[in-house]
Amino acid sequence: MTDLLIIEDEKLLGSQLKKRFERDGWDVTLATSAAEARFFLFKSRLDPDVVLSDLNLPDGNGLDLLEEYRREDMKAEWVFLSGYGEAPNIKRAIQLGAVDFLTKPMDEGKLDLAMAAAARGGKAQKQIDRTNRKAASKYGPDSFIGQSAPAAGVRKLLGKLSSVPFTSLLIHGETGTGKGLAARILHYGGVRAGQPLVEMNCAAIPTELFESELFGHEAGSFSGAKGQHKGLLEQSDGGTLFLDEIGEMDLAIQAKLLKAIEEREFRRVGGEKPIRVDIQVLSASNRDLRQMAADGSFREDLFHRLSVFELSLPPLRDRIGDIEELARANITELNASCGTGITGLSAQLVDKLCQYEWPGNVRELRNVLERAVLLADGPELQADDVMLGHQRVSAPQPAQPSGDVLTIPLDGSVTLDEAECRLMRAVLEREGGNVVATARMLGTTREKLRYRMQKHNLTGS
Repeated sequence: MTDLLIIEDEKLLGSQLKKRFERDGWDVTLATSAAEARFFLFKSRLDPDVVLSDLNLPDGNGLDLLEEYRREDMKAEWVFLSGYGEAPNIKRAIQLGAVDFLTKPMDEGKLDLAMAAAARGGKAQKQIDRTNRKAASKYGPDSFIGQSAPAAGVRKLLGKLSSVPFTSLLIHGETGTGKGLAARILHYGGVRAGQPLVEMNCAAIPTELFESELFGHEAGSFSGAKGQHKGLLEQSDGGTLFLDEIGEMDLAIQAKLLKAIEEREFRRVGGEKPIRVDIQVLSASNRDLRQMAADGSFREDLFHRLSVFELSLPPLRDRIGDIEELARANITELNASCGTGITGLSAQLVDKLCQYEWPGNVRELRNVLERAVLLADGPELQADDVMLGHQRVSAPQPAQPSGDVLTIPLDGSVTLDEAECRLMRAVLEREGGNVVATARMLGTTREKLRYRMQKHNLTGS
C-alpha cells in the first residue's frame, strides 16, 4: 500500500481526491493547511511515500513547506497543484526535487501518470533508506575483523578517514583482501552515509559500453540507445562512487573521468547539457597503479587525483593470527544465510587453516568455509571437512633454478600459480631483472608481465 499525504485547503476538492486515491488502494491522510501538514510531517512523523500539495495555502506556501521538508532530509516525492503555472514557481519546484507541477483544473490522465511516477520514486527511496540504515549498522570500522597489528592499523585508519570529508581515496590490495568492505565502511561510516553508494567493477564492463555506463546517454545517441539513461556518476550524486579494478579502465575513458572529477560536471553521451554532480570517489586495484602510471599504462594525472588518500590492505598470509576470528565470524554469517548450525571449529582445523597461504585471501577463506558448512556431518567443523590446496607456508622451499634449466615436479605438489611464479623468477634472474628482456623471452608484453609480477610480488627493472 502506498502512503499519501494530500495538502489541500479546498475542502471539497481535498475530500474528492482523498476518496479517489483510497478507491485505488492508497492509504491517504488529508491536511487542509500548512500548519496541519507540518504537524503530520514533523511532529506525528507521518512518513508518506508521496505528498500531493496545493501551492497556495491559507497560512503558507507549498514550496516553502517542501523546502523545509527537504532540510530535514526527508524523502517523500512531491506533486504540486496550482491554479496558476507561473514559470518561477515551476522552476523552484523542479529545483526542490518535485516530481511534477500540475495546474487546475486537473487533467486526470496527467494526474494519474504523475502520481504513479511519484509512487514508484517514493517506494524506491524508502527502500534505499532502509538499505542505508541496515548497512550503516553493519559496516563500521570494527567490521574489518582481526586483532593482528596489520588489521588494527587498517581499522584505525578507517576510523579516521570516516570522519574526514575527503573527495577521493585509492585502496590497494591483492584480490580478496576486502577492498569492497573497506569502501562500504568508508561510505556508511562517513558524512555521505544517507546518500547512495554506487559500485562499478571496471573489469566487468565491455570497453564499448564503458562511457555509457559511467556518464549515461541520451535517446538515439548510438545504435540501441532507445531511451535516456542516467550513468553511474549521475546516480551517485551526493554520495559515493566506488570504482573497483580501476586499473582495467581504458585510457580514453580515464581522461574523461578525470575531467568530470576535476570540474564536477559532465555530459551524457549524445547530450549537450552539462550535468553537475557532488560525489566522493573511492577506487581500488590489485595492480600497482603507481608503476602503471610510470609505465604510461595508467594516466599519471588521474592517479594523483584519485590518491589524495591511500589505504593499503594486508594479505591474509601477513595476518595469520586473525584467521580463527575471521573463520568464526564467517561461519556465523553462513549459518544465518544457509540455515546451518555449525557451532565450532576443531583445533586441528584451525591449525590447517593457519598453515595455508591463502592466495585468494579473505574471499577464498569464506568460499572454503561455505563449502565446508554445507557439507559438514556434525556441528563442529573438522579438518577433513575443509578442502584446501597445497600447504604452502610450511612446505620446504624448492631449490633455486640456475642456468637455462628449470625443474618443476609433476607430483601434484606445485600449483599452476606456483609454476608461473617460478618460471618468471627464473627468467628475471637470468636477464638480470630486466623486465623488457624477460617479457621478450616469455613471449608477452611488458604490461602483462608487470601485472603478473605484481600478482606474485616479483620485482624487476
